Amino acid sequence: MAKQGLVLAFSLGATLMAGMVQGAPTHSEATTVPIELRAAGSLKAAMNDIIAAYQVKSQANVAAQYAPSGLLLKRIQEGERVDIFASANMKHPQALVDAEAGEKVQMFARNQLCAIAQDDVPLTSANLLDTLLAPQTKLGTSTPKADPAGDYAWAVFAKAEAIKTNAKSILEAKALQLTGGPESAKPPKDRNPYGWVMENKQADVFLTYCTNAVLAQKEVSSLKIVALPPELAVGADYGLLVLKDANRATKALAEFILSPEGQAILTDYGFQPPKK
Repeated sequence: MAKQGLVLAFSLGATLMAGMVQGAPTHSEATTVPIELRAAGSLKAAMNDIIAAYQVKSQANVAAQYAPSGLLLKRIQEGERVDIFASANMKHPQALVDAEAGEKVQMFARNQLCAIAQDDVPLTSANLLDTLLAPQTKLGTSTPKADPAGDYAWAVFAKAEAIKTNAKSILEAKALQLTGGPESAKPPKDRNPYGWVMENKQADVFLTYCTNAVLAQKEVSSLKIVALPPELAVGADYGLLVLKDANRATKALAEFILSPEGQAILTDYGFQPPKK
């Protein structure tokens, strides 16, 4: 009997090894090997809810990390294993497609830039540019190149040049790059970085995504959110990419993000649907 048991165990082991060689995932693999998701920091709250909803349906294991999109791009380019990349712009995932690290970038959400202001700053859409240009106004932004939110702020400055001569150079020179860079001060865990920056009076006005502004105001209720006037308005298109050789469960997660249920969660957090 012992000999028969040994033969049976050997036979079962050989069968399992054959399945692994053929690449067929076991149930354990499907539920324990995580889908490695990297997403823009502005997506953290919404994407965590999307992942939770997806895991209820699929039992999939998703390992998510959030950071400025430019820094995530660099990590992927340097060899970090990532299955799916959700960027706050289309440019960064397209760079990976151009390098043949993925096939197609899909726009999955849109955002807008807003201004957050301290309660003692008399900011309105009408006086926004004059207020930003005022020498006494401490203007905060994220870090261009590292974080698309910083690039979008610089796009606002470029638009300002058409309204007031030298506005672009003045705004670029005075902008305090307080978030999104590799050397930026990190807020305490579970704090919104923009709410934290404004609470500590590091800026009088901060240009960031409208979705970030809402989250900051939830933490610091005294903050004001002001829409940019039409002549300065800048929108953000968010791109999704499934990378080459991704975990085979990744495609289903991407489809869920693009599904009505995933889109509804993004809408709840203030994101707009992708352009048709």
